[in-house]
Amino acid sequence: MTDEQSDQDRVESRAHHLLPEEEAVGSDDAEAQAEAILAESDIREEDQNAAPDTVLERRTSDQTVVASEPPD
Repeated sequence: MTDEQSDQDRVESRAHHLLPEEEAVGSDDAEAQAEAILAESDIREEDQNAAPDTVLERRTSDQTVVASEPPD
């Protein structure tokens, strides 16, 4: 199987298994929608900082805020 054929199989499979929220939006071309979803997913997989608002903070415990006791 060629890469192009496996990519097409992947798109067809994704088009047939859209998430409920993706189906609710509707699409005139489910395969084009699936292709766009997979392309974005591939970009995010390659560069995990590519997705908006997905920055993972790395802090040590001494960099966190000390919780204060609530007043009695």
